[in-house]
Amino acid sequence: MSAITTENTRTLADRVFARLQDDIVRGVIPPGSKVSETELASRYGVSRGPLREAIRRLESRKLLEREVHVGTRVASLSFDDLIEIYHVREALEGMAARLAAEHMTDDEVQGLKDVLGQHEQQQDLREDTAYFQREGDLDFHYRIIQGSHNATLSQMLIGELYHLVRMYRYQFSTVANRPQKALNEHRRIIEAIEARDGEMAELLMRRHISSARKNIETQYQEQINTM
Repeated sequence: MSAITTENTRTLADRVFARLQDDIVRGVIPPGSKVSETELASRYGVSRGPLREAIRRLESRKLLEREVHVGTRVASLSFDDLIEIYHVREALEGMAARLAAEHMTDDEVQGLKDVLGQHEQQQDLREDTAYFQREGDLDFHYRIIQGSHNATLSQMLIGELYHLVRMYRYQFSTVANRPQKALNEHRRIIEAIEARDGEMAELLMRRHISSARKNIETQYQEQINTM
């Protein structure tokens, strides 16, 4: 295979990877759904080679999982597992916010504000229908965790479960009043970090994640009541 062909295959794999990941995170392909290579190749207009590379990358991110005799499915968490993770997030991300208030540089704080400014321009957020955050440096929570300057904490919070949790964060944000409420909570956390008030930053972050967890519990209970 020539270098040009290899590069083209890699570029296609990157594109289908980005599109497939967004579709999974946004719930276009719901948690637990079985995925077919034939259907995905048709959906994204690519051959099996780039598609399989994209699938391998999504498996490494724990968004897809392969089951023997079953095939490949979109990963999913049970309600109990998800709530356990949110309890852990509340404690650890609260700590991260406190450390961020103590250790983030002025440039890092400004970068955090810039990211929130980008979020504010999103049409779905303006309409209060959803709050989508891209991964890494475009993710408010990721920025704060990195801003803690604590490598162990970062490894625990943005390790192998990061992308799966990001998926659930988005999908449970699509209820009335939650997106704008979450945005306002983000603003207050930044204010505390910028003021170098670690105690307040931790308190606000814990409340923010607790509010998100209660939203998940409410939606889950509503689903049970309608069954």
